[in-house]
Amino acid sequence: MSVDAYGIHIGPLYFRFYGMIIMFGAIVATLLARRLLRERGEDTDLVWDGLIWLLIFGLIGARIWHIFTPSQSLLDQGIDTRYYLTHPLAILTTWEGGLGMPGAIAGGVVGLYLFARRRNLNISLILDVAAPGVALAQTIGRWGNFINQELYGPPTDLPWKIFIRPENRLDGYKNYEYFHPLFLYESLWNLGNAILLLWLWRKHPQRLKEGDLFLVYLITYPLGRFLLEFLRLDYVPMWGINFNQAFMLLVAIVSGVALVLRHKPIRRSA
Repeated sequence: MSVDAYGIHIGPLYFRFYGMIIMFGAIVATLLARRLLRERGEDTDLVWDGLIWLLIFGLIGARIWHIFTPSQSLLDQGIDTRYYLTHPLAILTTWEGGLGMPGAIAGGVVGLYLFARRRNLNISLILDVAAPGVALAQTIGRWGNFINQELYGPPTDLPWKIFIRPENRLDGYKNYEYFHPLFLYESLWNLGNAILLLWLWRKHPQRLKEGDLFLVYLITYPLGRFLLEFLRLDYVPMWGINFNQAFMLLVAIVSGVALVLRHKPIRRSA
């Protein structure tokens, strides 16, 4: 057995820290969802079956998002959507990186919807129960980016700066050593989001309709991503804009409008 910066070698097997961190986050999220279901008197055993659906479809969605929204650093290497479509085996090499969080969320929602429909469950309740756990899983999962040294902001001399190894520095930043820990900023934002969602779930259940908690998640998480994208060096250029940033802002606005409309008083004609 041997250990390197990215994982553990055990004979012919290689266990990456990134994957272990992601799975740990998923398990923590599932345990939290199980507890929330118990608080509502629902069957708690279904969460483990739901986790399988969420992981499978989440992984598929994350990979599809990555393929169709390549970052600037990939484009500089000649790796774009056309490359993946003409090299289908490259689509399967997820262990080399390339998972998009927006796609993971969308895929996870599809997976939970199919799971809920198959088990005749209330999808709105399932999404509400999943939301705090997803935020917590993101809190944990972003530390995988720290291991891979792949999510950092501009160079900085702030006390909480992080060192990035030369081989992991983007073009144009090879002569800099210390950068903003963007992964940490997002991890802390997600932690705050998880706390907010749990507070709403437990302190204001009478004011929430089923599905509201998930809509709040779709406001707070995208808002944080929108703001943090201003610091992101390796962004997704599309149509002359930072596509992920614009998309996140759109999701936050649409979700906010949907939440307001759901609680807008219905005027009855006299």
